[in-house]
Amino acid sequence: MRSLLLSAALSVLVAQPLVAEAAPYPAPVEATYTVANFHFADGEMLPELHLHYATIGSIHRNARGQVDNAVLVLHGTGGDVHQFLNDHFAGVLFSAGGLLDAATHYIIIPDDIGHGLSSKPSDGLHAHFPHYGYRDMVLGEHMVVADALHVDHLRLVMGTSMGAMHTWLWGETYPAMMDALMPLACLPIQISGRNRIWRNMIVDMLRSDPGYDGGDYATEPRALASAYDLLWIFGSAPLHDQILLPTQAAADDYFQKSIVGGASGYDANDMIYQFEASRDYNPEPNLDRIVAPLLAVNSADDQINPPELGIMEREIGKVKHGRYILLPVTEQTRGHGTHTLPAIWGPYLRELLAQSAPA
Repeated sequence: MRSLLLSAALSVLVAQPLVAEAAPYPAPVEATYTVANFHFADGEMLPELHLHYATIGSIHRNARGQVDNAVLVLHGTGGDVHQFLNDHFAGVLFSAGGLLDAATHYIIIPDDIGHGLSSKPSDGLHAHFPHYGYRDMVLGEHMVVADALHVDHLRLVMGTSMGAMHTWLWGETYPAMMDALMPLACLPIQISGRNRIWRNMIVDMLRSDPGYDGGDYATEPRALASAYDLLWIFGSAPLHDQILLPTQAAADDYFQKSIVGGASGYDANDMIYQFEASRDYNPEPNLDRIVAPLLAVNSADDQINPPELGIMEREIGKVKHGRYILLPVTEQTRGHGTHTLPAIWGPYLRELLAQSAPA
């Protein structure tokens, strides 16, 4: 399954080292943790929930025996661990001398429920898969950290898009478990307004396609291509696209090579579940429970979280040690996808790590 807003390679390796091309950081090790009789918040149950994850680096414990170097990195809607394993993310953060150098940090990247190599509808249950929500996904992430890896404390929790929303929930649900939080590209309120509408559009166009067949389709419904087109529009960046595609011929060529057929590899049931999962997201009432320093970063050209709403400016004041950075539009920003470019927001991460360094 590819990332819906950032293309990512899919690996079929389980419990084996994964080598990223030209990556100057230690090879990630992938594994799967299986939870028996996982109960979802709505009362549904799955006899076996498989939670796939990757780790980079080694655990370090302080004099009290507490883990002091673990970093949890959370992916976006439709993504998986592999969307971070590339030169522009891992190569910047996890390499020698990087802010999260794997020689001194223990990086944990889980595949969320419904994503990557974790349990998901397309594994076989299709539309009969339990209807998970963000709270279920955060619980699954915590199980990977605490139960599978026996990590009792996190130096940092950070996430992109959906993973950023999960970061807010981590701060509220496990407030004493981390030193710092960094949500990238999201808002700390329930999914509403235009953000809710375009998600509903995707779900509706897939479910109403005659080829969807109640979720028991033999081939992907034709509407999946239209859903992909809508995702591209919302995840794109107008200035960057204009610079990249300055002529009609360039735009037409890009459309044929990169957009047409781009839905190949997606699954309609997986996509529906992924977008419906946000229904229980609403950190706003409990923002005052967050005690760790939190730095929220959005980009001014993000069409999913547009700055003119003024929401982050209003809500960040409810966080005891909260701070908000709005990145200006430049030729380097990529709209919503700026969240995966630490070369742009890295200096702010450096400030957060310095601010939250344990005594």
